[in-house]
Amino acid sequence: MSERKGGVAPAPASGAHRKKGGRAALFLAGALLYAPYQCGKAPERSLREETPGEALYGLAQKMKADGDEQGYRTTLRYIVARYPSSRYAAAARIGLSADAADGEGP
Repeated sequence: MSERKGGVAPAPASGAHRKKGGRAALFLAGALLYAPYQCGKAPERSLREETPGEALYGLAQKMKADGDEQGYRTTLRYIVARYPSSRYAAAARIGLSADAADGEGP
């Protein structure tokens, strides 16, 4: 190939530059087909973070075990008020109704 003034080589007359782009696109498409899915498996149990309702329910259980009945009931009421659709809200309602049935009252 002859050089032009300024040291820049002229573009090839054939479609050689197109072949390089096609190979890169083919490689990229193949890599994407064999890439691992990021959401393919469930997270490990030890890596899962607690939900707020779960953490508060655990705290309420600890308070009850330590004899802090007022803190226990207050925390259960907070779970029901703040996270009403949580499965821990359902457990908190059961705990509050059981305490009311036992005569401890809110």
